[in-house]
Amino acid sequence: MPMNTLSRPLSRRHLLLAGSGLVAASLLLPRGLSLAHAAAPESSHKLTAGPSQARLAGAEHPETPVWAYNGTVPGPEIRVRQGDRLRIAVTNTLDQETTVHWHGIRTPNAMDGVPHLTQKPIAPGETFLYEFDAVDAGTFWYHPHHHSTEQVGRGLYGPLIVEEREPIQADRDVTWVLDDWRLLKDASISNDFGNFMDLSHGGRVGNTVTINGKVLDQVPVRAGERVRLRLINAANGRLFGLRFQGLRPMVIAMDGHPVEPHEPDDGRVVIAPAQRTDLVIDMTGEPGSRTTVVDDFYPNLAYRLVDLAYADALPLRDRPLEADLRLPDNPVAEPDLPNAVRHEVVLGGGMMGMMAGAMMDGTMTDMRTMMRHGMAWAINGTVAHGHVMDPIFTLERGRTCVIAVANDTAWHHPMHLHGHTFRVLSRNGQPTRFREWQDTVLLAPKERVEIAFVADNPGDWMFHCHILEHQAGGMLSTLRVA
Repeated sequence: MPMNTLSRPLSRRHLLLAGSGLVAASLLLPRGLSLAHAAAPESSHKLTAGPSQARLAGAEHPETPVWAYNGTVPGPEIRVRQGDRLRIAVTNTLDQETTVHWHGIRTPNAMDGVPHLTQKPIAPGETFLYEFDAVDAGTFWYHPHHHSTEQVGRGLYGPLIVEEREPIQADRDVTWVLDDWRLLKDASISNDFGNFMDLSHGGRVGNTVTINGKVLDQVPVRAGERVRLRLINAANGRLFGLRFQGLRPMVIAMDGHPVEPHEPDDGRVVIAPAQRTDLVIDMTGEPGSRTTVVDDFYPNLAYRLVDLAYADALPLRDRPLEADLRLPDNPVAEPDLPNAVRHEVVLGGGMMGMMAGAMMDGTMTDMRTMMRHGMAWAINGTVAHGHVMDPIFTLERGRTCVIAVANDTAWHHPMHLHGHTFRVLSRNGQPTRFREWQDTVLLAPKERVEIAFVADNPGDWMFHCHILEHQAGGMLSTLRVA
């Protein structure tokens, strides 16, 4: 079904359900092949943030003006080995300040990329050198933490892959950076960033979904091969629920950290904004056949993301590999639960919520006044303005902390903690099956989640919703480790 002409804004029907007329492109990169250059032993890299063009919607449509690192969306894949020292010089050629946050990487506080809290923003024309060790292996990513609703929404992000010293056996190691875009009829990005409808509801959900910056019809695969697929959700607000029809994906890592290999619940891989999931997929289809990847997280907006198209070549092998899928553990300190300090965090606000008001700029403010100031969310009854604020609690360095997070809203919230990795202990009072390590935990409406971590990284650290419009609308706080 060819895509219709752009006589009106690009719609979900046009782009999410279309695709057979698009140019096929392979997003399967062999292990070690970078979108930039292979990482040198010193792991030195240069990133330039600035305006560029990208053909997001395919050859039949105009190029889209974007903001990008080194001119590409996503930005260069930085691929290093665990234990490498990274030195990344970031130059800003935008007409506004920016920073870079290394999402999921346990950096020193001064390298965390939070404007005014951990560093002075990078002014137009300036360069800032980020330097830190890749202590954990896994799938991570980088993006601005300054004006992030617009800067991320216009394309400023990229993958950061830290390879294990002892990787599992797979035929190919693949990265898919998932994103969605709100495009107009001329394929330009809608400039309605931060509008109150998005801010107070589910965030900015677009009409065009891309894999590594392209709307794809198919991705070539080979029968019998084993693929390690690294998924990164770089969208402002869209949650993905992927079904690999006819296949049995195995989850082997969440937010970069190993988890007991398992099939996802109901066969659907749910990945919220900022989260990452590593899968192992054995391509069991027949040569010449196709299998469809469907995203049905929003039931009324289900669509075909892409087809996996099997080559006509003979199968690589007759049966799946029997090699172990368990990844080696990362050096994360195990929480000392019996001696933990405990805190509670309550998420409030949003449309269809029950929050009547909250503290804003030191004054108790009713919800209507909050809305007039473009605010709609609160953490523990306080609305955040900017990135600098008093911490909601202070933790003694080296002490285990258990945080019970209660979502008292009608919306999903992927809550991200900077500088640390935590275990997810329970959901609604029930112990989690895998006690997964994460840095971004998704809470469904009215859900309660317990997380635990060792506060071993000193500094003031952001704890916020990674639906970027929710963060901008007040769902942001800090924790202090001293």
